[in-house]
Amino acid sequence: MLVGAVAAFGAVPARAGGDLVPAPQARQWLQRVQTAAAQRNYQGTLVVTAAGSISSSRITHYCEGVQSYERVDMLDGQPRRVLRMNDQMLTLWPAAKVARIEQREAIQSFPALLKGSEEQLLDRYELRAEGPSRLAGHEATVYTLRPRDEHRFAQRLWTEQSTGLLLRADVLAADGRVLETSAFSELTLGVKAKPESVNAALKQLDGWRVLKPVYQRTELEAEGWQLKVPVPGFRQASCVKRQLEATAADVVQAVFTDGLTHVSLFIEPLQADRHRPGGATTGATHTLMQPVGGSHWVTVMGDVPMATLKQFAAALERRR
Repeated sequence: MLVGAVAAFGAVPARAGGDLVPAPQARQWLQRVQTAAAQRNYQGTLVVTAAGSISSSRITHYCEGVQSYERVDMLDGQPRRVLRMNDQMLTLWPAAKVARIEQREAIQSFPALLKGSEEQLLDRYELRAEGPSRLAGHEATVYTLRPRDEHRFAQRLWTEQSTGLLLRADVLAADGRVLETSAFSELTLGVKAKPESVNAALKQLDGWRVLKPVYQRTELEAEGWQLKVPVPGFRQASCVKRQLEATAADVVQAVFTDGLTHVSLFIEPLQADRHRPGGATTGATHTLMQPVGGSHWVTVMGDVPMATLKQFAAALERRR
């Protein structure tokens, strides 16, 4: 199934440029995509391709009244399962009998699209309609979110016509190359809600080693840091402080979003024997690591060009 799915990802039925969608209609389209991801019942296999690697997972999502449930089973590598009820998230590693319980991260993942508000996103991207298509057995419409500057990547998006659910997302380089693809290879809409399949696992942890990471909400300024020059289009979405298990050192994580994608900035005490400056790229995800302020270490990562990460690192300044 995966071979066929990956082969199908190569064909991109889209017209050059596409038709510009006016802002009011673009906002409605964004709201529809986000509502479908949050409130529809669906089950399918998600395939992610990046830098020549392929990973797959089985996703089941239920919505029953105001309650939301989700189950994600990784199909490759070490067995892992993620269960979510509303904001509570449980990650299970069955082979090691380890479970981690935490609050859901503010930044949501595929098939959710918005990482901020519609207005913020449309300040930095324009929406263009590319035309009809077909994916995973469903009639779809293809759109492109094209950036208005060089600080971010474009995304080409397939949405299911009757519900608006996102079926596929391609992250595109400035020259049009596909850097990373997330897509359903098969999908069933309107499945019967079975919240007990999630609730039961949340309550049956006898014999498991349960980890409960502690996150303390904070602000960069309260921790003695600031961005002396804002990076265009990005706003801070969250900032937390937690303790690294390996070193017992505190790390501050600040998340910035432009409405579509996000950049995470991690600050921790510098350890010369462990930290090595450099950068890395995997598909659309870029990572930059370097010392800052003489005594600390910063790691900046996100699905943005490396030049954008360098702006974040250069703007970070120690206040005390």
